[in-house]
Amino acid sequence: MDGTVYSVKLSEIVKELSLKPAFLASNYNQQTIVTSAVNRPSLQLIGFYDYFENTRIQIVGKVEEISLNTLTPEQKRKSFKGLLEKHIPALVFSHSVQPMPECLEMAKKYDTSVFTTDLGTSTFMADLITSLRVHLAPSIRRHGVLVEVYGEGLLILGDSGIGKSETAVELIKRGHRLIADDAVDIKKVSNTTLVGTAPDIIRHYMELRGIGIVNIRRLFGMGAIKSAQNIDLIVHIEPWKDGVSYDRLGLEQETTKIMDVEVPSLTIPVTPGRNLAVILEVAAMNIRQKKMGYNAALEFSQQLDKYLLENQKDID
Repeated sequence: MDGTVYSVKLSEIVKELSLKPAFLASNYNQQTIVTSAVNRPSLQLIGFYDYFENTRIQIVGKVEEISLNTLTPEQKRKSFKGLLEKHIPALVFSHSVQPMPECLEMAKKYDTSVFTTDLGTSTFMADLITSLRVHLAPSIRRHGVLVEVYGEGLLILGDSGIGKSETAVELIKRGHRLIADDAVDIKKVSNTTLVGTAPDIIRHYMELRGIGIVNIRRLFGMGAIKSAQNIDLIVHIEPWKDGVSYDRLGLEQETTKIMDVEVPSLTIPVTPGRNLAVILEVAAMNIRQKKMGYNAALEFSQQLDKYLLENQKDID
């Protein structure tokens, strides 16, 4: 990757996960998170800091609470001092555990935000890590159109004016949904998953040559739009070129690499009279079938081989 450091505001995570503030640092509204890793500070609360990342959100669960409750007030104060003087981004108590007075005392002294959540520790950690991975995922912007067709995310790429937006409108009229037109922000949320969204300023808008800018949500309703979608198939649209051999069986699965993720792809040539919306519907259903283990091209090839073999025996 390009070495870019991605960040998300702590306040955005707090709002998204409905955390309840017990104490807010003076710079709370400016605080950012730069890692999706989190930590349960069981060892740190007993003084072990040989390997400690102070950029991680720290989570206190039932185990830590029970351990802390065996300590004297002065020992608790020392434990929280050692943790909070490291200037961690935030400390969160799960299971609706209320922060001890010694914790709040040290939080105020070292100006560190403290929160509580009603969720269990494992559930909260899973939700937090998932949220952070999405917010902090590496991202790029591509010129194209992203639509959801039968639950599959289709990223349509091609030269300007080739008909990407017009195809998307036809798909929307047929009951499918628009995620982004013209510019698609793509995030790598895992080693195998890309998620596409629209830039805020153009979300729900589409440009149609000869008509201008239209608002898809206003024209077709809330059911015609979606905020984000996994990218399951990349469709390259290009003008038909005489002499070019286009795939007619589909035995070989093409892929397109985006941020080191290989995504199944198709190249569809455009000629007058081709209904691209219908073709993309079939492409979406076909890729869905392949995910479920059925490959029509492979089945046809096997039947053809069997037919040729049987007829060869008759000839012999």
